Amino acid sequence: MRIIAGDLRGRRLKTPTNLPVRPTTDLARESLFNILRNKIDFEEIDVLDIFAGTGSISFEFISRGAKQVTSVDQDQRCIDFIKKSSKELGIDNLFALRNDAFIFLGRSQMSFDVVFADPPYDLKQFDIIPSLVMKSFVKPGGLFILEHAKEHSFKEHPLFLEQRNYGKVNFSFFQQISEKQD
Repeated sequence: MRIIAGDLRGRRLKTPTNLPVRPTTDLARESLFNILRNKIDFEEIDVLDIFAGTGSISFEFISRGAKQVTSVDQDQRCIDFIKKSSKELGIDNLFALRNDAFIFLGRSQMSFDVVFADPPYDLKQFDIIPSLVMKSFVKPGGLFILEHAKEHSFKEHPLFLEQRNYGKVNFSFFQQISEKQD
């Protein structure tokens, strides 16, 4: 796995072969961050990466200047890899937590400028993820990005913004309503 851009650009991390993940491809990741570059200022944002897997998305956000990234995955091997890689890269603002994503979302009181989720495509609760995340985890004006297979469509969701397709990878973008200015 390589970090595509930012302060850590070009750094490679050797991903263990035994991780139960489907990493986002370099092409899809690069395309995603090209889109985000036009939507957000990476500096000083708080990011949540749920179903983090290898942490590739987390590392891209850190490399591009995110203030803090919280990575959540239920597999201890993934969390261990993210922590080990953070240490190797000298990162101290990436927090890897072992937890079931739904339990985390049910208990956490935190909110974020950007939330990214890359759940297993065959997850039974897949279709409820946007509503669950947008309910209280995305700050006003913030973004939620969901990686999914083409079989899923979220165009009817009230906070749906757009969908992008990169081969077998699809990203649906949702934007939280901004607070009204008086």
